Amino acid sequence: MRFIQIDKEQQNVPVVKNVIYAIKLCWQADKKLLIGYLMQEGMFCVFSFFIRNVLFLKILLEIITGNRDFATYVRALLAFAAVSVLCKVVSFWGMKMEKRATKNILKVLNNKVFDKAQSLDIACYEDPAFYDKYQRATLVLTSGYFDIICYDLASIIAEITSVICVFATISAINPVYLLFLVPVFLVFVIETAKSKYVYKRDMEMTTNNRIKAYVQRTVFLREYSKDMRTSNIFAVLMKRFEAAIDSNIVILKRYGVGLFLYSMVSSLFEEFIPIIGSYLYAGYEFVVKGNLTVSGFSVVLSSINSVRDVTLDITDCFDEMNQMALYFQNLREFFEYEPAVTSGSKKPKPFESLEFKNVSFKYPSADKYSLQNINFKLTKGETLAVVGINGAGKSTLLKLMLRFYDATEGEILYNGVNIKEYELEPYRNTFATVFQDYKNFAVSVFENVMCRPCTDEDKAFAENALKNSGAWKKINTFSNGGDTVLTREFDENGAGLSGGENQKVSTARLFARDFDVAVLDEPSSALDPIAESEMYDNLTRVTKDKTVVYISHRLSSAAMADRIIVLDNGNIIESGTHTDLMANGGMYSEMFTLQASNYNKEAIENE
Repeated sequence: MRFIQIDKEQQNVPVVKNVIYAIKLCWQADKKLLIGYLMQEGMFCVFSFFIRNVLFLKILLEIITGNRDFATYVRALLAFAAVSVLCKVVSFWGMKMEKRATKNILKVLNNKVFDKAQSLDIACYEDPAFYDKYQRATLVLTSGYFDIICYDLASIIAEITSVICVFATISAINPVYLLFLVPVFLVFVIETAKSKYVYKRDMEMTTNNRIKAYVQRTVFLREYSKDMRTSNIFAVLMKRFEAAIDSNIVILKRYGVGLFLYSMVSSLFEEFIPIIGSYLYAGYEFVVKGNLTVSGFSVVLSSINSVRDVTLDITDCFDEMNQMALYFQNLREFFEYEPAVTSGSKKPKPFESLEFKNVSFKYPSADKYSLQNINFKLTKGETLAVVGINGAGKSTLLKLMLRFYDATEGEILYNGVNIKEYELEPYRNTFATVFQDYKNFAVSVFENVMCRPCTDEDKAFAENALKNSGAWKKINTFSNGGDTVLTREFDENGAGLSGGENQKVSTARLFARDFDVAVLDEPSSALDPIAESEMYDNLTRVTKDKTVVYISHRLSSAAMADRIIVLDNGNIIESGTHTDLMANGGMYSEMFTLQASNYNKEAIENE
């Protein structure tokens, strides 16, 4: 099991810059979160660490040792009670403000992440490094790190304020005591280094955690359940799961000693020197020199304990903020990511032609070209079939056509203009596409077809589209018809569909759209021959006078095409009509003859 390589840039992320970025992001989303925490923590820290433990104690001891009257003592108690009630009221309103703001920020940041995800290049989803970064970025939301960093900042501000008040009280008694508190400031340096050390450990564990999450998720997904129970794949997955756990254990052990040493050194400067040193000196002044009063001695000891408690809290918050800031680095990089496929400024006009000129393409992480020197021109009203065996480059051709990727070499022209010059979304909307790896969603059948909340008019339109795709016969058997939610994941009255029926629902999206060009990538891969024939008949009828591109390794659609392109190993090896290619006796002829014989065998067996 591999470990993630941590580069120099990741080890030296700008913590302060990321803290500022995180707070700014939260402030822009809802400033009430930080304000609410400041109200809560400010009242709590100043009251607990200074007013109650130091100031009020000092006043009471001075009243007692100074032989003041009982009325003065009562007035001090009433003042203390009034301040206590005020702090509770302010903290309560701060808590209400913070709770509401937390939900609002989660909504705002989630929407921001979703919007950004929609703008990412398709290449990002085929890059494991991207998924590692994306997972670490989404931890900010799923683990509530934005809430934690605001809480920590508010706590640090409140605790520093209370420490300043305590320091002022101690220095009034004897400034020497401040010297024993100097080592406390070294703790922040140590904890900063410790946070980066923990972050580096977590970075190395990210891929292993992603593998664990994948296995945990897959076990509960319906589409994997049959294969899990009819093969030994579960054992393979469990082996990877256990290997990921073992790898994490190795990482934890490797970092364990270092974290222990960080903690020991931190405790030395955080507790041992400040507390033992100040206690010894206070005892010496009180017992030996006799120049420290009982109230002064008590206040010094209470102040040192308060400073210790505050320091522990500040250290924890500071340590936590450092870690949160390192994770916000991933979120910041995610938001700052600029797609390689960028939108142009021209609006596409109605389709006239699409031309590939000397197009070659290689995936970013690949050594070999997936397409090489592709040349062809598609004109309005033409039906083109792109065929070839699996891995020939057919789907890659589609990705370039839709600008999911840009060509490595050559250019693609839409109406004679390079497609890079067009606005991205309007350009893609000129194509109605049915993908090979089709997906339906856990919403109603009608919403799956129309891809929007449906009016009664939309539902009627979607029903007609489902009839054209061949899915309506099945959908109509459901008690709620087209309003039935696909899958029972969120609705107990939902329905599951077979692979073929799911593909028909996906294909219905094409029938429900007004389009210039229809692109069908393996549109019948999950259909039986009869359903396939019916679907193609409907496609032929609906796409009459339209431009259509069929991409398939099944050749039943090719015979009806005006022109056929045969891809092999990323190259166009044949081009022509069905009749021409059958006469040539090349790869197309061999493939078509073999598939035809298989269909004949199936027909005989069915009889």
